[in-house]
Amino acid sequence: MEKNERSKIYREQLATIEDLQGLEERLLDKIKVLLDQIANATTQKKKWLKSGEVKKLLGISNGTLFTLRLNGKLSPNKIGGTLYFSYDEIAKLMETKSEDF
Repeated sequence: MEKNERSKIYREQLATIEDLQGLEERLLDKIKVLLDQIANATTQKKKWLKSGEVKKLLGISNGTLFTLRLNGKLSPNKIGGTLYFSYDEIAKLMETKSEDF
């Protein structure tokens, strides 16, 4: 084979915009799954979570977390000005499929 024959690009070898968009979607989906697995592995090892971790885990705002505390759905322990929430209590709240948050 000559050098010129090896460098030829054929029509069926070209990637279309749709091909690239599909690849992007698949890669993003895989990245999201991996990030979720990392987040789950990290939080499941902890028995107590700080407010920021609870908000991230549940996907809620400061106000919603405050409302959950006021309604008695979550009862944190306060140590040195920091609120700690029980992972088990959060898991129970998630299992109830409550629409309150």
